[in-house]
Amino acid sequence: MPSDRLHQMLQRQIAELDERGTAKGRETQIDRVVPAQGARGPRFVVSGEGDMEFLRFNSNSYLGMSLRSEVIAAEEAAAQQFGAGPGAVRFISGTYTPHVNLERRLADFHGRESGMIFSSAYAAIIGVLTPLITKQTAVISDELNHNCIINAMRLSRPASKHIYRHVDLEDLGQKLEEAASAGAARAVVVTDGIFSMRGDHAPLVEISELVDRFDERFPENALLVVDDSHGVGAFGRSGRGTEEHTGSPPVDVLVATLGKAFGVNGGYVVGSATLTRYLRETAPMYIYSNPITPAEAAAALRSVEILDSADGLESLAHLRAMTRRFEQGLVDAGFETIPGEHPVVPLMVRDTDRTRALVSHLHTNGVLATGLSFPVVPRGDEEIRFQVSAEHTELDIDMVLEVLRSFEG
Repeated sequence: MPSDRLHQMLQRQIAELDERGTAKGRETQIDRVVPAQGARGPRFVVSGEGDMEFLRFNSNSYLGMSLRSEVIAAEEAAAQQFGAGPGAVRFISGTYTPHVNLERRLADFHGRESGMIFSSAYAAIIGVLTPLITKQTAVISDELNHNCIINAMRLSRPASKHIYRHVDLEDLGQKLEEAASAGAARAVVVTDGIFSMRGDHAPLVEISELVDRFDERFPENALLVVDDSHGVGAFGRSGRGTEEHTGSPPVDVLVATLGKAFGVNGGYVVGSATLTRYLRETAPMYIYSNPITPAEAAAALRSVEILDSADGLESLAHLRAMTRRFEQGLVDAGFETIPGEHPVVPLMVRDTDRTRALVSHLHTNGVLATGLSFPVVPRGDEEIRFQVSAEHTELDIDMVLEVLRSFEG
């Protein structure tokens, strides 16, 4: 069937994305990983760049788990035992022992009654929010929440949607008052734990107190849902995320990922046994999608076990040390950053052309980093989002700082 007119329209839309500067462009293809050697961490060989080795400073692999021999061995052993894929959705015949073991371990890690895994963190937040949001529910969301939360709100069709200013407790309180006064049966307050663009975090203690204060105003309760995908495994003394860092009580519903600090694939939710039982019966992203493979589940379980050990504490301490070293190096070199303990370290450039030039300079000198320019971010907030990992060494940190200091743009 002809599709020439459709293709012309799609080409125009692609051209518009390019003109606005919002197109993702060519994807970086990693051809080979060069293992850590001596005082330096792993390097990455990129397609089209010959044998040049790159230091990766734009990865969510905060603990370097994906390259750990124990995690790889766990995945290989489970693949030999259970096969390469699950072969079915969970409720038919796609539930394997590694899935169940992982869910139990995640619940225990977070001090919850029950856990439930999804094919991805994006699927998890949509799979959790859409069944919890009814036509009598008011949803109240931080303005800088991740795209997955925004789309979950669109799909769920609540009674009302409220967006509060970023981590603004007074505004959140006003939105809760509006929702209660309008007669909503249920309120769902949803926030990222770590906001991934800048590495800042939600004040969960204060948000929890505010949600509790309004709870009696809603016949079906006010719930706090937190997506801590960038926090778990990278934040808090033992890697339990924003809850641990802030000292907050357990939130009602905690969503996180296996694909960042844990280094594997998939997403998950932990909470009450009633919650997960309900979601297994109602979450379309869970019911109608294959789960992660049994081998991935086994690898993720090994990552959780490593994190929840003395070895994990040592990795987290190293991660914090490297983050501090990089932040202080930026300040000493005269760059602007937003200080914090999370390994997302923004270099605030505040100019689109200079941001792009600096990213190009880094690439030329063997450093992969992500620039965020207008119109992706507001004009004046242009930045380079660096992501520190426990697999980085002092030599690696100092190399990136030296490249930055050599920039003359």
